Amino acid sequence: MSRHADAAPHSTGRPDRQDGKDAEDARTAVTVFVALGANLVIALAKLAGGLFARSPALLSEAAHSVADSLNELFLLASLKRSTRAPDSRHPFGYGKERYFWSLLAAVGIFVMGGCFSFFQGIEALRSHHSETFTGYVVGLVVLAVALVAEGSSLVRALLQVRGRARQAGHSMREAVRTADDPALRTVLAEDSTACFGVLVAMAGLGLHMITGEVQWEAWASMIIGALLVFVAYQLAKESRGQIIGEAADPALRRALRTFLEEQPEIDTVTTLLTMRLGTRSTLIAARVDLVGGLDSEEVEEVLVRVKAAVREQWPIADQVFLDVTEATPRDRERARRERRQLDESVSAGGEGPGAKPPEDQG
Repeated sequence: MSRHADAAPHSTGRPDRQDGKDAEDARTAVTVFVALGANLVIALAKLAGGLFARSPALLSEAAHSVADSLNELFLLASLKRSTRAPDSRHPFGYGKERYFWSLLAAVGIFVMGGCFSFFQGIEALRSHHSETFTGYVVGLVVLAVALVAEGSSLVRALLQVRGRARQAGHSMREAVRTADDPALRTVLAEDSTACFGVLVAMAGLGLHMITGEVQWEAWASMIIGALLVFVAYQLAKESRGQIIGEAADPALRRALRTFLEEQPEIDTVTTLLTMRLGTRSTLIAARVDLVGGLDSEEVEEVLVRVKAAVREQWPIADQVFLDVTEATPRDRERARRERRQLDESVSAGGEGPGAKPPEDQG
């Protein structure tokens, strides 16, 4: 890196933007608390109903709710710990804490939810258990109450996503797809899965009541287990990529490259490397070839000005490093190829959440 790379102090952007992030974190915390309260009540109700009715599908749903409750505690821990200030041991901050705790939440869904549901389904197939009419009714009532509670938590999460979508000028679908907060994304996945799982459990319990065949509940339990394993896999895969070190959104990378290439003192951006350090922090490292004729003082002024402009326009890019290098013909060809790939990626996937300046995103 150039000796000028750290000439300007780091900044996370204007205070109002930081306050906006804090307010968004507070809304996410409320969403997680709502989900936690709903899951705790539902877990107790499902467990009591499942033991009374001896329903494998209901007990599977109880395990699902217990796993979700534990996961909400993980997510609350991530919200608190990820906002700690950088220190000597972690100079880039603790933003990746959110991804770590989200990974633990995915493991919890897999072990406590998915595996236990499969176990209940297999046990039901072996037991050939049949329940009284009262037991069926109790189970269905508990599931109906659970559906209302889970639905309320899901609505709360969707309302927060809709608010983000309006601010960014995106559709709800785009906002869900591009959500960069693992806590909110996990709550959405849990609540959506829970609502679907309750419907499956109700169908299995109802068919068991009508036909007297426990296989319906057993298969319902295993369907719930398969769904939970799939959701856990998807969440874990996303968290793994973010913990290892995931590049910024292609639209943001293209916008940054365009901005740098438009600077009159920059001849070529030979390399642009990015890595997400958290939901509010991104590392930007670029190798640039400057136009000829600049002395050392002018080079320093250019680097300071460009880095300050990047941080001002994209506060999420709070770690910016510029390295002055001499571009070879091979470097220029690679830069053109990378630019074409970025253009194709953005065209295929649509504009990402980081492409626009914060004023346009809200």
